[in-house]
Formats: sequence, C-alpha cells, structure tokens
Amino acid sequence: MSDLKNRPLDYFSEKIRAILPELQQQYGVQNLWLFGSYVRAEQRKKSDLDILVSFNNPYLSLIEFIQLEQYLSDLLNVDVDLIEKETLKPKIGQRILQEALPV
Repeated sequence: MSDLKNRPLDYFSEKIRAILPELQQQYGVQNLWLFGSYVRAEQRKKSDLDILVSFNNPYLSLIEFIQLEQYLSDLLNVDVDLIEKETLKPKIGQRILQEALPV
C-alpha cells in the first residue's frame, strides 16, 4: 500500500466516520475503535492499522467480514487488521480496550 504511515489518527478516524452510516447499513457495524501500533505512535513501514469492531448483527458471515476488512483497507490505503470485539480473549482484550480509541 502507499506510504501513509505518517498520517495522524484523525485522518483514519475522519475517513471511517464519513462512511459509518454505510457500514452500519451494509454490515451492521455498531462501533469501531482504533488500537495497536498507530495509537501508540509505534507504527513502522509495514504496520497494519488495527481496528476493533462490534456488530449489531452477530450473524455476519466470514465472507462479509473479510469484505468489510478489505473495504476498509482500500478506503484507508493501508492494510487493516479487523478484530471483532466479542472474540477478544480476556488478557489481551483488556490491553486492547485500554488503548482503543473510538472512531
């Protein structure tokens, strides 16, 4: 992907916020949070953008989940690692939730 590694988090948040109604309608997205190396300002050239998601619809198919992840990657022009909030393991989940920033 192109070199957007130095973009501020606001750039990613604004881009996502602009399409949030579409994500809610098409995929049942309830909330999105940014976390990981970008939030900690530790990203590197090959870092992906970690996004935590919760859904209104718990029955989103794997294909739809992958489509959403790819859609966000294309929109933001950076590799996205999409993680469903409900699947977090307790120990790592606690760390992620402490640093997660709502979109």
